[in-house]
Amino acid sequence: MIDAWNSFHIIRPAYLLLIPVSFGLAWIWHRSRDPLRGWKNQIDSDLLDALTHHDGPQSQHWWQRIPTVAWLLIGWTVGIVAIAGPTWRVEANPFAQDAQPLIILLKADETMESAALTTTPLERATLKIADLAKTRQGDPLGLIAYSGSAHTVLPPTEDTSVVADMASEISPAIMPVAGDALDQAITEAGRLINRNEGGATLLIIANQASVDPKQVAAAHQAIGSPPIQVLSLLPEESQETASLQAIAKSLGGTRVPLTVDDQDIQSIVQYAERRSSSGIAGQSDRWQESGYWFSPLLAAMVALSFRRERTSTEDVSQ
Repeated sequence: MIDAWNSFHIIRPAYLLLIPVSFGLAWIWHRSRDPLRGWKNQIDSDLLDALTHHDGPQSQHWWQRIPTVAWLLIGWTVGIVAIAGPTWRVEANPFAQDAQPLIILLKADETMESAALTTTPLERATLKIADLAKTRQGDPLGLIAYSGSAHTVLPPTEDTSVVADMASEISPAIMPVAGDALDQAITEAGRLINRNEGGATLLIIANQASVDPKQVAAAHQAIGSPPIQVLSLLPEESQETASLQAIAKSLGGTRVPLTVDDQDIQSIVQYAERRSSSGIAGQSDRWQESGYWFSPLLAAMVALSFRRERTSTEDVSQ
């Protein structure tokens, strides 16, 4: 309730300027409809009041005792507020894509199979990709493997389980060239983005970077600088992690440290969702019109404003 109140605003506030105009029109209408307007300048007000017939309030319902001009003012005010567009809720734009692809750039050189740790960086990467595939079920997920060259393993697909299965089969043994061609992987991701004719978020999963950050930044800029994150697979205090931090900084992205739980995966997914929701001309969300809720109130006011006309025969009988 508090969030709704804080989000409440008027979409077209200029229409509220019609409210004082409606008060002026109601006052003019009321004066023109007064049957005693001409007599008030000719007869003393007390005498005119004594000569004027008034319906007894007992013969009327409460809504019939409300002056017509009051009904007009209330109805016009409610209608103007409805047209102005009160809102407090956001709805998804039907023309916006539900979810943009997340393309994984997985490093697969010899250093990713280092046995210095309990689990190799490549095994850690495979497990995290499997978790990511489960979390993003139904949302496009793509995979690129790189070492000294870069190759598309799978273009973005909604069958994320296939991406996890393919990632588990990647190893340095199947890579044709040794090295660290992260810039080529980013260029390859750009081709996938152009093929899908839409935006995407990139995720680099690596243990270290041995490539010039300026070279990587140039490749990233050449494909339109899509949002990018780096998932580092080694301990925070290592020099290898520092090299990935330098890459993330040069790309204007963020580095996500590896965690034993799914905090890192949630951070990646939330980042991709935020970028997706703001990626289509910055208008993937819009405020939902709520003025139509005033329609039943206006209908009820119109119904209650009807009055049965009194005939001269009824007046004489009374």
